Formats: sequence, C-alpha cells, structure tokens
Amino acid sequence: MCRSLDYKLSQRGERALIIGATSGDTGSAAIHACKSVKAVDLFMLHPKGRVSDVQRRQMTTVSAPNLHNFAVDGTFDDCQTAVKALLNDPDLNRVQHVTAVNSVNWTRVAAQVVYYFYAGLALGAPDRKIDFVVPTGNFGNICVGHVARKMGLSVGNLTIASNRNDILTRFFENSSMKTQLVQPSLTPSMDIQNSSNFERLLFELLDGNGANVAQLMQTFKETGEFSVSAEVMSKARDLFSAVRVSDDETKAEMARILSETSEIVDPHTAVGLAAARQSLSSADNAMVVLGTAHPAKFPDAVMAATGRVPDVPESLHILQGREEFESDIANDIDVLKGKILSTLQNS
Repeated sequence: MCRSLDYKLSQRGERALIIGATSGDTGSAAIHACKSVKAVDLFMLHPKGRVSDVQRRQMTTVSAPNLHNFAVDGTFDDCQTAVKALLNDPDLNRVQHVTAVNSVNWTRVAAQVVYYFYAGLALGAPDRKIDFVVPTGNFGNICVGHVARKMGLSVGNLTIASNRNDILTRFFENSSMKTQLVQPSLTPSMDIQNSSNFERLLFELLDGNGANVAQLMQTFKETGEFSVSAEVMSKARDLFSAVRVSDDETKAEMARILSETSEIVDPHTAVGLAAARQSLSSADNAMVVLGTAHPAKFPDAVMAATGRVPDVPESLHILQGREEFESDIANDIDVLKGKILSTLQNS
C-alpha cells in the first residue's frame, strides 16, 4: 500500500503524510513498509511504556529520514484519538495529503478480508460453516470477519476474546459501552477502552443512520458511556458473542498448550484459545482462532506462564543493542500537531 502510494504521488510530484497509532505490531509493519520511500512521511504514535520491549525496538531501531516515532505519555486510546483529530486537521491537510495506516482507513480492513476467505476455503467453506475466535481490543480484526461474512463467506460464530480491559465483552453483557481505566495486562495490544471500529458496526445496527451514530459517539466522547435499545442489542448478539479471559487464565492456557502440543504461543493468541474453549457452538463447524503475535515479542509473559524462554528469530535478536530513534511527547494534540509541522518544515 505504501509503495503504491509512493509511486502515484511521485508521478504527480506530491507527498503524503501518514499518521498511525500502535499498541504493538501496526507500527513496525508500517515503518518497514514505508522505510525510505520518497513521497511519504510517516509519524507513528505509541503509548510510552505500554508496548513490549521487542515491539518498541521493531519500530525505534529503524532509521530513515521519513520515519518519526513518538512515545506518547498516555494510552493507546489517547494515541488513536490524536490520529483521528490530526486526520481532520485543516492545517496539516494544507501542507500534505493526510491519511492513516490504522483500520480507521478502510483500505486496511479490505486487505485483511483475504485471510478469512483463505482460512474458510481451506476448511470446507462454502459447504461448511467456519467459526472464528479473535483476540481483540479495538474491534478491527473481528470487524473484518463480519465484512467477510457480508461478502458471502459461510461464517458461523464470531467470538470476541477480551482481556481484563473487557469493554467489548461488557457491552454484549450489559447493552452499554462504558469506559474504565486501562489496566496493564499480559496482552498490551488489547489494553484498549475505546474500540474505534465498533462505530462501523453501530452504523449497521442502526440501519445506516449516520446522525444517530454520530449522536452516540458524541455522548461517548462527553460521558464515556452510551447504551443501545433491546432491539439493537438483539441484532448485535445475533452477529457476535464475547468472552473475557483473565491474566491467570491466559497463563494457564499458555502452559496447557505447551504441555499438550509442545508449542509456545504468545499471550494474545492464548486469550483467543482460552475463549474458544468457552465458545464451542457446533460440532459441525470448523473453528479458527486467530494467532496474532510471535511469542518472542513477549518473553516475560511466556516465562511466567511456562517457565520457558521462547526461541528468538534472528530478525528480532539483532534488534538488541541497536540505537533507538524516538521522541517522548506529551499527550496533547496541539503539541503533536506542532511537532509534526516543525518536523516537516525542517526535513
């Protein structure tokens, strides 16, 4: 995607500004994709101290003139809120074309649809229904599964697997989306209390009434809470189920998988596997749990759960000792905007 953008903009003699927020892997994927392309400047925000050491190094050890890492004094939700505000900022858009690498950009969602169809067809679709269990905090990956279902994939159940920051699971239990303080967990990529992609589902549940969706989102912004009617909730529960998995349950699942299969899984994938055991719905359906990270990115969690140190691929091992390039920055959108503008002017 980044190289296609670079190709077209270079033909036009134009540039683009990509802004992203990451709680883990989105940042390093975007950074490696955009490294040293000529017509794109990438600014990646991550919550300071709230991504694993390996995930941070995957971002910050990559040096290129067009790459800029900001460690924000806040949570992933704060980073994501800043990205949305900056996307719509008129000053930035006058300087360059502004776009996002997160799933707020529909292109990200469309690209991910592919692996749902790949898995489904490999396991017997369309003659067999496929259940998917997705460890998620931002509702992006599992939203993609719903898109695949709308496109015709024979999906059975879509199960949301939450960690202790269980805002999505609480919604499906209580018909109310209500924020709480983000609690650090073994699964930092899911430590989220503002699931931005849920807005897409709301649009569908409210029959495409954008004004009603906007009103709910404004209420959520102002109060940290919104509720939906019993009718809307019934439609939501027909589409998704939700399970929470504690840190202790996550560690137990990692230990069980190692004991039974000799495989080591990362804690996020373990959340999905533990949720799958609670979600078996039909012996006729195949079930896919989305594995979402390499265990070597979370060595402390793996050691705590299994007593084993995960094998480290050479691509991650070489990050140790490399110089890191990042800037600490306040959790303030105006400060971020000013830093981006000054960086562009000086580059």
